[in-house]
This record gives sequence, structure tokens and C-alpha cells, in this order.
Amino acid sequence: MMRSLWTAASGMTGQQFNIDTIANNLSNVNTTGFKQNRADFEDLIYQTQRIAGTPATELTVVPTNTQVGHGVKVAATQKLYTQGALQATGNVADMAITGEGFYRIQTQDGTYGYSRDGSFKIDSNGQLVTSQGYRVMPEVTMPPNWIQDSVTVSQSGKVSTKVPGRDDPLQVAQMEIFRFPNPAGLQAVGENLLKPTNASGDPIAGRPGFDGMGKIQQRFLEMSNVSVVQEMVNMIVAQRAYELSSKAIQTSDSMLGIAANLKR
Repeated sequence: MMRSLWTAASGMTGQQFNIDTIANNLSNVNTTGFKQNRADFEDLIYQTQRIAGTPATELTVVPTNTQVGHGVKVAATQKLYTQGALQATGNVADMAITGEGFYRIQTQDGTYGYSRDGSFKIDSNGQLVTSQGYRVMPEVTMPPNWIQDSVTVSQSGKVSTKVPGRDDPLQVAQMEIFRFPNPAGLQAVGENLLKPTNASGDPIAGRPGFDGMGKIQQRFLEMSNVSVVQEMVNMIVAQRAYELSSKAIQTSDSMLGIAANLKR
């Protein structure tokens, strides 16, 4: 059978994966703190029919290789951690990070996840939690009889609120954010959470606004960094690449048909 059939088929498979990635980006265009995914590709193994440098005569050598490739495969998917646009909400529990860093979230099994989603809530116990009810770490707990809508969070992460019988605000917590040596190595697990891996390195804690950490903007949310226009262009390119690979399969099939019809 013709090698081009399988080579073109690998191209179609790769573009299917590319479309899956683009579709996921577009479906999360309104997901708070979502970061765009990008599919990276690499060529497959080559069959070498003649090696460059092989002696051609007593005085000369073959100047170039004679190789044929076997198609393409997905090499990696990477999240692009560019800053998303900020949206003002007016909600005291909404917090966006401008710059580098993640919130630490304690999940149901007691392990930690990391997120850029700052759409927090204050539960019945006065604790700052995510939409799933997971606690933000270090814990932020409001004192008894705290006055709603009086909560303030500074850009450096100081959380304060007013309480009855006290004129000045009471500081109740100091928030921390975390960064990684290689954030592209984090593993997405859903629920707007990322888990560390050996590739990402260990989390580095710090106060917002210090030592390279981003700042916290209260009453704002960081929106998805997905560009709809860019994803639509990527979709068109992927569609055309898929179509061209299918044309290569049709051409290979046509050539096989011609060869099969040589003898009748």
C-alpha cells in the first residue's frame, strides 16, 4: 500500500485533536480565570534511503539526505498564562490576580489545587470558599458579627472588616499567592483547578505584590484569556489542513485505482 495513505491519515488525526483543543477554548471563553490551551505538533520518524556524506565517487560525497517522512503526531498541549481582561463586579468576595500567581485551594480529599479563579464566596461559617465550597488557603475567616459589605482586601492581600463596637477595621487574615518555576507543567483537573507535577516544580509562596508575585484586585474578576477571533482563525486553518490531508488520501486512492486497472 502507498505510504501516503497512512501519512495523510496521521495529519487528519492530528487536526481532529487540534479542533478538540480549539473547541475547548471556545467553550470556556466565559470561564473565570481560564487559560488558553495550545496543541503542539511534531513530525514522525523518517525513513532514510540515502545518507548525506555517503561516498559518490573517489573525490565526492552525496551532499544531501534522501528521506521520506511518515506524518505528524501531537507533541504536547500547553496552557498560555497571559493575563486575562479584568471585569468589575462590585462583589466584595471577588478577587482578581494581576500578574503572576495562583490561589491555593484545599480540595475535598485534603490535597491542594491552584487556581486563577477568584470568584469566592463567604459561607455560613464566615470562611472564604470557592463556588464548590473548597476553602482558600491560608484560611480567611470572618469574626463573629462581622458587617457585610465592609470587607476590604488590599493589593498586598490584607483582609479587613468592620465589627460592631470598633471604629477602625479589624485585620482578619493575610492572603498568600503561589507561583511555580514552570506553570506550563501544571495538570488541569477541572473545577478551575490545577495540580502540581514534577514538571511544574514545587509551589513558591509569597505575599501579593512582593518578590515577583502579582497583586490582588478586589471587586474584580479575571476573565478567560481566550481570543474568539484568534480561535476562529485557528479553526479555519485546522479545517483546511484536515481537508488537504483528506485530498492526499483521495489522490493516493486514485493512484492505486489507476495501478489496479493496468491489467483488465
